Amino acid sequence: MKVLLIKDVKSLGKAGEVKDVKDGYGQNFLIGKGFAKRATEDVLVENEKAIQLKISTEAKEIAELEVLRAKLDKLEIIVTKKLGSNGHLFGSVTKDEIAHALLDQHKIEIDKKHINHKDAIKTVGEHDLDFKLGHGMHATLHVEVVGE
Repeated sequence: MKVLLIKDVKSLGKAGEVKDVKDGYGQNFLIGKGFAKRATEDVLVENEKAIQLKISTEAKEIAELEVLRAKLDKLEIIVTKKLGSNGHLFGSVTKDEIAHALLDQHKIEIDKKHINHKDAIKTVGEHDLDFKLGHGMHATLHVEVVGE
């Protein structure tokens, strides 16, 4: 019996592969538990369409992320924070403040979880932040912290 795996099966293969298995194992375990479908022509054609759709969607996402990365690499945002008497910031500049400043100043909405900055920004001056966009892409945003 030929089956198309829907989910990864540890001893058999990965999702999307067509495997030849014994009838009882295929019918009772794989199909019964929802790990596979019987590999008919209709199922195989449907699977190929789903793969092509996934590839085209991923290519479109990558193209959009390339445009966003080019924009972020050129931009600069200014964040204003209160200063203490010693010239240091009260607290630090948070990822949320950076995301809001980017939205307010350049109308680009980025989730704060995509900002990949390990150290807190606690000083006035210029800082470069790394943004993790997805699909292995990173962008650098120039942030200037100004005291008030």
